[in-house]
Amino acid sequence: MTIVRRDRRRAPPRPKVLGIDLDAETRCAHYNSPLDIVAIRSRCCGDYYACKDCHDALAGHAIRVWPRAEWAETAILCGACGDQLSIEAYVGGDNSCPGCSAPFNPGCRHHHHLYFEAAAPPI
Repeated sequence: MTIVRRDRRRAPPRPKVLGIDLDAETRCAHYNSPLDIVAIRSRCCGDYYACKDCHDALAGHAIRVWPRAEWAETAILCGACGDQLSIEAYVGGDNSCPGCSAPFNPGCRHHHHLYFEAAAPPI
């Protein structure tokens, strides 16, 4: 499980997140509940997007899912603290950021198949 924690004393800048009507914690026009604070780095272009709908609207190409063999890649950004997680840590986690404990939207698991190959089916 890979988690990249930022040193709060000398924190590097957060990765840029693309999306429509973004707020400071990566909520967008499509997903903007208090729990919608995860941005995902798209495998196809390497850019972080607030959601698949923002990618579809802005990227100019189809989104590509992360194959299971690449789930060790750091591709998840916590919008609350800026920590980056591996896909494996995010998908296998407890719907919260391991760095700051901010809760993530548990309903996002219903969309995992749009981002990650062979994600476990929603319960």
